[in-house]
Amino acid sequence: MNFLRGVMGGQSAGPQHTEIETIQKLCDRVASSTLLDDRRNAVRALKSLSKKYRLEVGIQAMEHLIHVLQTDRSDSEIIGYALDTLYNIISNDEEEEVEENSTRQSGDLGSQFTEIFIKQQENVTLLLSLLEEFDFHVRWPGVKLLTSLLKQLGPQVQQIILVSPMGVSRLMDLLADSREVIRNDGVLLLQALTRSNGAIQKIVAFENAFERLLDIITEEGNSDGGIVVEDCLILLQNLLKNNNSNQNFFKEGSYIQRMKPWFHVGDENSGWSAQKVTNLHVMLQLVRVLVSPTNPPGATSSCQKAMFQCGLLQQLCTILMATGVPADILTETINTVSEVIRGYQVNQDYFASVNAPSNPPRPAIVVLLMSMVNERQPFVLRCAVLYCFQCFLYKNQKGQGEIVSTLLPSTIDATGNSVSAGQLLCGGLFSTDSLSNWCAAVALAHALQENAVQKEQLLRVQLATSIGNPPVSLLQQCTNILSQGDKIDRRGSKIQTRVGLLMLLCTWLSNCPIAVTHFLHNSANVPFLTGQIAENLGEEEQLVQGLCALLLGISIYFNDNSLESYMKEKLKQLIEKRIGKENFIEKLGFISKHELYSRASQKPQPNFPSPEYMIFDHEFTKLVKELEGVITKAIYKSSEEDKKEEEVKKTLEQHDSIVTHYKNMIREQDLQLEELKQQISTLKCQNEQLQTAVTQQVSQIQQHKDQYNLLKVQLGKDNQHQGSYSDGTQVNGIQPEEIGRLREEIEELKSNQELLQSQLAEKDSLIENLKSSQASPGTNEQSSATASARDSEQIAELKQELATLKSQLNSQSVEITKLQTEKQELLQKTETFNEIKALSEERTAIKEQLDASNSTIAILQNEKNKLEMDITDSKKEQDDLLVLLADQDQKIFSLKNKLKELGHPVEEEDELESGDQDDEEDEDEDDGKDQGHI
Repeated sequence: MNFLRGVMGGQSAGPQHTEIETIQKLCDRVASSTLLDDRRNAVRALKSLSKKYRLEVGIQAMEHLIHVLQTDRSDSEIIGYALDTLYNIISNDEEEEVEENSTRQSGDLGSQFTEIFIKQQENVTLLLSLLEEFDFHVRWPGVKLLTSLLKQLGPQVQQIILVSPMGVSRLMDLLADSREVIRNDGVLLLQALTRSNGAIQKIVAFENAFERLLDIITEEGNSDGGIVVEDCLILLQNLLKNNNSNQNFFKEGSYIQRMKPWFHVGDENSGWSAQKVTNLHVMLQLVRVLVSPTNPPGATSSCQKAMFQCGLLQQLCTILMATGVPADILTETINTVSEVIRGYQVNQDYFASVNAPSNPPRPAIVVLLMSMVNERQPFVLRCAVLYCFQCFLYKNQKGQGEIVSTLLPSTIDATGNSVSAGQLLCGGLFSTDSLSNWCAAVALAHALQENAVQKEQLLRVQLATSIGNPPVSLLQQCTNILSQGDKIDRRGSKIQTRVGLLMLLCTWLSNCPIAVTHFLHNSANVPFLTGQIAENLGEEEQLVQGLCALLLGISIYFNDNSLESYMKEKLKQLIEKRIGKENFIEKLGFISKHELYSRASQKPQPNFPSPEYMIFDHEFTKLVKELEGVITKAIYKSSEEDKKEEEVKKTLEQHDSIVTHYKNMIREQDLQLEELKQQISTLKCQNEQLQTAVTQQVSQIQQHKDQYNLLKVQLGKDNQHQGSYSDGTQVNGIQPEEIGRLREEIEELKSNQELLQSQLAEKDSLIENLKSSQASPGTNEQSSATASARDSEQIAELKQELATLKSQLNSQSVEITKLQTEKQELLQKTETFNEIKALSEERTAIKEQLDASNSTIAILQNEKNKLEMDITDSKKEQDDLLVLLADQDQKIFSLKNKLKELGHPVEEEDELESGDQDDEEDEDEDDGKDQGHI
């Protein structure tokens, strides 16, 4: 302790060289002292000097401090001092003032000392092993030191930790530490560790990081928590952003469901602390990471589905319509809802059904559009609403139709009690605020995006411009405002209104010849466009000239030549005379060369620093990229080439119709084959059931045969003497009255025999039903089983009746014996004779039944053979059709080569094949295209 006092006492008294000597002495003491206490005191003194004399301590003591870490692991106190000293040397924290001569180099010192420390990779591995120590004085400074190393030279330290055995796993244990300060600093360490390193991000995610972080967020109170919640959320962002594997793992682990409680905000307005606003902002950004348009389409849609199913989307819409929400949280919530519903029909339908808590309730879309066209609202909020509206209409033809329908005469509310989305868009389109004009024009263009039906429907919209004047179409009113230019005094950018209207008209007319005809029908439109393009205007007006050139080019390319005065050839001649083809193409190129064009083409969200930068829409940039080349080729084409192109198109359409016809035939035959296969399968099942029934019947017949043979053996001797016995009885002098009585009894037996025969007839009818079910291929499986069961029941009843008949015959025999004992044998023989006759008839009937079943089986086998022959013929016919299709494809290929030789652009992908794909593949392909443009 005296030694330490001497060092501290001389620190401020002597000149700087004295401090250097003191540091040197301390380093020598650390290196040479044999007593642990002396080394510990020396390291403690170096720690106290390391903040003020960072450079000197770092140069002289770093090697000795590393040696202490290697050799004195058993003493946690000296290890803690050494780690603190290294942290002071490497860290660039500016909490304490340093001397002037060290201030300039403080920024570089940290990276230089870090480079020296990690030059030996074993030092980082040693530090990782020290983090396994539970002692607070070792683990906490170790966490801070490693975090500082990652801040200074992150990629190099990350690579060392990545190749270190169990390196990442050791750091993950920090999240489970019961001491909050270590756990919280461990979160900061993992933030630095996972930044921009996908491999480490995956390892951390599979080390159960999501579960632990979400538990911490829940324990800290979700959005009401402190800065620890914010740190955990930032770490989650590092793990999920641009990491498709971790995003899928997060979704599959049902962690999206655990995000819903984050957004349970109360109705009270006093609960919005600064930290809560920050936490909610990062939480919303985390949701957007999972549904970002830059993610693979399949991954995005699966997350969107999970967010709807767990109620997260519903919770976000609640915040959207709540009162007292801070402006920046409301804006970010709108952007989040936008991406959660973008391109996913179920979520878009739900959003369309959301109503604001007003009286009467208004759709959320209408309330948001009110904010968009209200110039008093913040600019970022208006941009967010526009993005939400665009995402609602993205690949949503149903939603597009609903928006356009609010403008049609049949759906407009005549009472004026409620305002519709279409009316709000028209109001914004024709207001005196240029930003409202642009937003409304772009929003309306998205209602027409890739939807030819709605483009035609919008042509029906009529507007009442003033009292007493006839209404004009929406298309005409747009061109009227466009032609007025700067004559109307507007607030905001000079060209913003015209750019918005031109983007709307270009989207409207593209791929819609009817709209082109309506546009050209107004004789003032073409002269206005040519006049705008031909003028030599300033740099600011060049963009308007380029858009006018694009609109005129669309009017040529999608012209169906229905107006004689504005046919393709005449419009191209007009361009050549008034503008010049080269000048026209140059003006057209102004669009894609504009500095704001590339910015808008990067991502769908309209994110602008200020209103004057709001010029281009993302979807419109894709349209320009698609049309610029084809319009250029169309301008240079001659009339003969146009005619040849039309002829080739007609030929291709004819071939397409032929191919479509044969494809339909193949589909029908495939369906027939499937039906035949199903019929064969059904017949096989019925055949098996009938085989089972026949087997049962054969066994029953065998039983009857055995019974018949047994009776035959027992009555064999009596049958041999039956005739002579009958004659003897007559000779023995039977009285006529007795004979009559015997005849009556015989008649009664005959009636019993007839009853038995009727029961056999019922059985025969059941067998006939069984035959009909076997012959009909459409009979279901249960009918055969039911017939077999009923047949067995009838046989059992028949046996029962037979037994009853025998008992009756026995009782009658007893009575006859009582009447005349001498005629007993004759009566018994008569009964036996009748019994044998009945059994013989039963045997004959069962034989007939067996023969009928065998014939039914043979018929079924023949039908099976016929069906197999039909299948073989169908396959041959299908092979012939495929050969014919191959010939047609060869012809189409040759025609496409001719088109290429003529200079006509031909799509390389096989559109015929893509037309036969299902809707889900269409959606995936569209998403893929959208991803490619971003």
